Amino acid sequence: MRSFLFVPATGGPKLEKAMASGADAVILDLEDSISPERKAEARGAALAFLKAAQGKKDRPRLLVRINGLDTGMIDADLDAIVAGAPYAVLFPKAEGGATVTHLDAKLTAREAMAGLPDGSIKILAQTVESAVGLFTAGSYRDSSARLIGMTWGPEDLSSELGAEANREADGTLTEPYRIARAMCLYGAAAAKVPAIETIHVNYRDPEILRRDTELARRDGFAGRLAIHPAQVPVINEVFTPSAEQIEKARAVVAAFAAQPGAGTVGIGGKMYDQPHLKRAQALLASLKS
Repeated sequence: MRSFLFVPATGGPKLEKAMASGADAVILDLEDSISPERKAEARGAALAFLKAAQGKKDRPRLLVRINGLDTGMIDADLDAIVAGAPYAVLFPKAEGGATVTHLDAKLTAREAMAGLPDGSIKILAQTVESAVGLFTAGSYRDSSARLIGMTWGPEDLSSELGAEANREADGTLTEPYRIARAMCLYGAAAAKVPAIETIHVNYRDPEILRRDTELARRDGFAGRLAIHPAQVPVINEVFTPSAEQIEKARAVVAAFAAQPGAGTVGIGGKMYDQPHLKRAQALLASLKS
């Protein structure tokens, strides 16, 4: 999945616009965009939308961002939405593999009560949204078979740090948040799941978004969170391999297939080794997902 578009669970018409945006996934938000007094309403709206979407073809995958473990609201969220069988939950403020294991257990119990197959609801973890989250970013491997990816968030992190800003005037991250971003990348690699880049708040400037998203792809991110439908086409385009990239990947795979057991191969005067082969195979596999 390349693009993950947030929309408040109480969004009304925004929900249908999100579904038609071209996003690979739509995230029904029960957390930051919902005030405390509207949480119960939002849970009901999320469940109704999930049930109404069941059986519809050619739609994005549906995720629900629940509230964090420390809020006292996560159980009510799961009690409400599991019956709607979302593809996954977005788990905010995850602080280490143990918290994902904890959430896994909560989902297992509720899937059984709802008559859903064990493990059918996946977990996308927002893993570096706090200082603790940064220091536990490397602990997610084998935490849960449900884990499908890791992302991060500079907004909550900057609030915890008491920072005045997390980006420079040109939109680039300041040093503390570049470190946090890198830790998400390393943590996802250690857990063997995709890393998903965080949101870019400037949704009115597609060129800044494009530049920042191209850097994310270059560095190893596999997709990006979005906060506005206008961001989706840019994100999808950047994370869709070009014809040239696909052709090159196929050439690398074919060259190694033609020389079984070879550690390196030469193509057009350039040497390619096993890391190149793995990247080529991963790119071609992404076309099938």
